[in-house]
Amino acid sequence: MQNRPSSAYFASRSEVIGINGMVASSHSLASAAGIEILKKGGSAVDAAIAANAVLAVVEPTGCGIGGDLFAICWIEGDKKLYGLNGSGRSSLLSDINQIKERGYSTIPKLGPLSITVPGCVDAWFELHNKFCNLEMEEILKPAIYLAENGFPLTEVITFYWNRNMAAFKEFPSAYALFGSEKRVKGERIKNESLAKTLSVIAKSGKDVFYQGDIARKISDFIVQSGGNFCEEDLNRHSSIWVDPLSINYRGYDIWELPPNGQGIAVLQMLNMLEEYNLADIKWNSAEYIHLLVEAKKLVYEDRAKYYSDPDFSDFDYNRLLTKSYAKERSQFIDLSVASKTVSAGSVSEGDTVYLSTADQWGNMVSFIQSNYMGMGSGIAPPGLGFMLQNRGCSFSLDKNHANCLESGKRPFHTIIPAFVSKEDKPMISFGLMGGDMQPQGHVQIISNIFDHGMNLQEAGDAPRVRHEGSSDPNGNLAVELGGTLFLEHGFSDDTIADLGRRGHNVKVQKGGYGGYQAIMKNQKQNVYYGASEYRKDGCALAY
Repeated sequence: MQNRPSSAYFASRSEVIGINGMVASSHSLASAAGIEILKKGGSAVDAAIAANAVLAVVEPTGCGIGGDLFAICWIEGDKKLYGLNGSGRSSLLSDINQIKERGYSTIPKLGPLSITVPGCVDAWFELHNKFCNLEMEEILKPAIYLAENGFPLTEVITFYWNRNMAAFKEFPSAYALFGSEKRVKGERIKNESLAKTLSVIAKSGKDVFYQGDIARKISDFIVQSGGNFCEEDLNRHSSIWVDPLSINYRGYDIWELPPNGQGIAVLQMLNMLEEYNLADIKWNSAEYIHLLVEAKKLVYEDRAKYYSDPDFSDFDYNRLLTKSYAKERSQFIDLSVASKTVSAGSVSEGDTVYLSTADQWGNMVSFIQSNYMGMGSGIAPPGLGFMLQNRGCSFSLDKNHANCLESGKRPFHTIIPAFVSKEDKPMISFGLMGGDMQPQGHVQIISNIFDHGMNLQEAGDAPRVRHEGSSDPNGNLAVELGGTLFLEHGFSDDTIADLGRRGHNVKVQKGGYGGYQAIMKNQKQNVYYGASEYRKDGCALAY
């Protein structure tokens, strides 16, 4: 690890360290709520639900109960990782031909046709029934209080709030709920409708959301708005417990959830990069960045071709995770020249919040939740206090594509929680929000820690890169120009010039590199380390 950069290379804070429990999230009020629940005897799962509910109130720009949820939970008593896929499905009334007859060649990014069943609330209760210590009324109390009494807008959320609302001018229900696109930092906001909805859910359980009055209001309003939806879509929804998938990278087991998410892209990229001794390559040099980007290009073509709802496919995703396949694919990486176009391999027979929690018993949770593109679809059923997600726009209208729209199908998902273990013991729970940036960010975090010796906070604060221009999972093929490589601050002119000579189309851009939180268990010292990066308004708290 001789190429580890000095912490002076970039602005970086120290890790947070605690003994009894920890919460890291993208908002200080959410982290504080999680700590409050832990102090009351709640588990890490209790704290994760509480923090997520608060984020649904204070950060509707990235999440909400109209969206989906994924989680990886380490349960110390079982010595086991559990994975939960809490994503919703398309309507039973979904019809590609009907959408095309309305003049669309792709599903609109906003509006009623982009809506899929919101899976968040069901996922809360699945987690609660399996792993929680406290009653749901206690867990949701902090969120209900903030929705009723108001919360101040933080700086990053104010920016995204105004940007989202400017895009919702054609959707009156969005404006009726969230109001102006001229919010200011520090402004106090209330959402009494959401407080009422959360209170009903806390008292009556998930059935009131998926089978009762709330379900009727949701389905009726989607239909009134011009969407294909029915109450049965909500009635029949359920989350799915899944086995996380893993590969070993430099002696550490890296865990992600299987599709319909994109988590295995991380594992594919790491498998390829393990072919190279990154520790001996200068961190964030042109050579280092070139390898990251070229591996990403190859993996994202596999992502575009193969990743979809496994209930609609018999494809074995483990085939993409073998070391032999990674070695075969890595042969397509030219160490000196950027590829302009790549294809998927042959194998034989969109905005989001992330949080992490840990408790006094050793349980740890990696938890991610989203309405997809910012606030979601622009469709907010009156009186309920939340907007519905637009995840359905990820479907392809090509009937031959793996991710094509079908009745009752889960769309391709960008949101991915991650976990690291070593010798069957939990080590790091982490995630990085930000659409297509997420797998790229996960890989950079893992490499920062295990190839270049950074601590948990440094690994997140370090400058990142992002490549755009790969084929996407709804059937749009990449242009044959190699895409665009975006660099954050902190890269030298020599590095930028070297990347250009290798054939990369380089642009320096301030934003778009995700938001990261993490918790690490130090087994030897029996303490938790926590990190929450500067690109968001959040923090890690411990007690």
